[in-house]
Amino acid sequence: MFSLFSYFIFSIYFSEMKFICLTLLLVSGITDSRSEQYTVVGPADPVFAVPGEEVILPCSVKPSISVVDMRVEWFRLDLKDSVHLYDDHEDRNTDQIQSYRGRTKLIHQELQRGNASLKLSTVRVSDEGRYKCFIQSKSWSDDATIDVRVEAVGRPPVITVDGFDRSGGLHLQCESEGWYPEPDLEWLDSEGVSLSSETTETHRNSDRFSVKHTIIVYHSGKIHCRVKLRHHMLETLINTTNNRFISWRTSVILISVFVVLVVIAGILIAAFAHKKRALDQLPNEHRTLQNEKRTLQDEHRTLQNEHRTLQNEHRTLQHERDQLLQMQKIFLPKVKVTLDADTAHKRLIVSHDGKQVRDGNRLNAVDEGKHRFDYYLGVLGKDGFSSGSFYFEVKVTDQTEWGLGVTRESSKRSGISLSPDVGYWTVRRLNESYWARDSPSVSLSLSVEPQRIGVFVDYDQGLVFFYDVKSMSHIYTYTDQSFKKKLYPCVGLGQWANGNSTPLIICDD
Repeated sequence: MFSLFSYFIFSIYFSEMKFICLTLLLVSGITDSRSEQYTVVGPADPVFAVPGEEVILPCSVKPSISVVDMRVEWFRLDLKDSVHLYDDHEDRNTDQIQSYRGRTKLIHQELQRGNASLKLSTVRVSDEGRYKCFIQSKSWSDDATIDVRVEAVGRPPVITVDGFDRSGGLHLQCESEGWYPEPDLEWLDSEGVSLSSETTETHRNSDRFSVKHTIIVYHSGKIHCRVKLRHHMLETLINTTNNRFISWRTSVILISVFVVLVVIAGILIAAFAHKKRALDQLPNEHRTLQNEKRTLQDEHRTLQNEHRTLQNEHRTLQHERDQLLQMQKIFLPKVKVTLDADTAHKRLIVSHDGKQVRDGNRLNAVDEGKHRFDYYLGVLGKDGFSSGSFYFEVKVTDQTEWGLGVTRESSKRSGISLSPDVGYWTVRRLNESYWARDSPSVSLSLSVEPQRIGVFVDYDQGLVFFYDVKSMSHIYTYTDQSFKKKLYPCVGLGQWANGNSTPLIICDD
């Protein structure tokens, strides 16, 4: 009897303990599930990319927990297969979309901090679209959508002259190609007033656009052709008052006068032959014709003399220009420039003597500071100048991407804008083209590839002058600038990464 009672009591006790354990396990599971909850976040605004370059598609979890043990998948909303898949601690891209093969990458060391951003290399126009970042743990999942838009910056606009019409109007044509999406092209006069185009043509070749506008100008001055696309703008100008157009117009006038004189001379010769037969009867008319002939000959000689005078003046101006460049070369106050490694981007390696700088192809273990460039691969000279004039030379041979010039002591060194608006006066080489980083940027047409560039600065006159040392040819000049703080020499190797190990060299010889 006692055993039976004890067994009954023990059964009740065991059932209650089992219920308590199951309750604790259920509460623990709910708590663990809630502890794994997170939110996947991406940028609210579209991400803009440039064809041929790389772009980062931001994606992370909040709070910042590790996603190393989770499944991370990127895919396009309009396509079936995966763009990039990370699962079970490694990338699994056997079913990846063919066009993305070898162009996607997750930074694995960033997964520990909850950063699942995707690096997309060699961007194409076809990459434009809406992407989804999907992150899944054992008990939770979430996703974010990222809008990617591709912008292809075309070639600098080219202005060609098609001659004059009968009313004296100058026909100009502006053309630019290689844009995506379709850009806007407009003509502006020297006051910035928009001019209406006579004809407009737009063509699409494969995935790029080309535009062509023509205009007739009846006044002299600077005419600008500007191509705009969202965040980009390229501009070219032509000066219809320079010596080339004056010489052309003068040549047209002289040729016209010469043709008229030839016609008149032919008429006079015929008239003279006819009059000669009646010379005995009309001696006075004969003498009159002779006088008219002499007058025309005198006028013709006068026009020839004026033409020779214009040619001599043109040669004199060319000679004076060459002499000016030679004098600048001889008398420029050359200074010794030493690069300050404390201002260099973390990828750059500055030589011990401070005369060379190159891309080390990796981030160096150096301290970060507000005086160091954080995006542009730049470095400053140690010494600054706040008056007078100075001159230095930089050797750029075999380097495919570079920039050089001067900057204010107080200019920011974060971001990528290097225009005079933020205190930078530079010229740059990028993708086999040359630019002056003015406001806006100006495309430079150079006849030869510079090997050594001279930079002359007149602080008091507000002038920064660039020229090719070897060919003694002018590259670009910033004029009428306002310098109120110290100016420092500045050289750089592009943005993010360069990949060419050839150094830029400060020339002291």
